[in-house]
Amino acid sequence: MYNRIRELREDRDLTQKYIGEILGMSQTGYNQYEIGKNDIPTKVLIKLAEFYNTSTDYLLGITDIKDPYPKR
Repeated sequence: MYNRIRELREDRDLTQKYIGEILGMSQTGYNQYEIGKNDIPTKVLIKLAEFYNTSTDYLLGITDIKDPYPKR
C-alpha cells in the first residue's frame, strides 16, 4: 500500500509537503505513511483515493485496477 501512494505522488511530480497540505498535516507526518511507519487512517485513505481519482482498494493493494468504482 505504501509504495502505491508514493508512486501516485511521484507520477504527478508532487511533493510530500504538498500532499501533506492537502491532507492538513505536515510533510513529516505524511512521510510516515509513505514509508510504512504509520498506518493510514480511513479518513486519510479516502481523501487520497478521491485526490488521485482511484479506489481505496487500489491504494490498499487489493486490486491492480486504478480506475475508481462507478458512482451509484
